[in-house]
Order: sequence, then structure tokens, then C-alpha cells
Amino acid sequence: MEESDFEGTLVLEKLAEINKLDAFFEAIDSDDFDRAKALMKRAGVDAETLAMVLKKMHAADGKH
Repeated sequence: MEESDFEGTLVLEKLAEINKLDAFFEAIDSDDFDRAKALMKRAGVDAETLAMVLKKMHAADGKH
């Protein structure tokens, strides 16, 4: 997957389906990569997308 093709909405929809959207945002805000990864896995986010989200978390500079 190209970074330009990344669609974060799908990740958020999957997390909302399992009622873990707030927990995911808390994990992102606290830079808890393990928790964010676990939540995405639980929501059924594919490995490629999961890796892209973690990459964006690592590179976050207020633009993501």
C-alpha cells in the first residue's frame, strides 16, 4: 500500500464497530503503540494498514 492510498476512515470504522474508538484515540494521544496495535488487531485491521497507522504514529508531527 502506498502511503498516498492510505484511508484512515476504514480503521476508525472498524474500531467503532467494536466500540473501541475512544480507547484507540487515548492510545494515540499517549503514544501507546502496543495498545493501539492490539486494538487494531482486535478490530480486524489488516497487517498492512496496521503497519501504516503505526508508521504515522511514529512520524506524527501534528499533521496526522
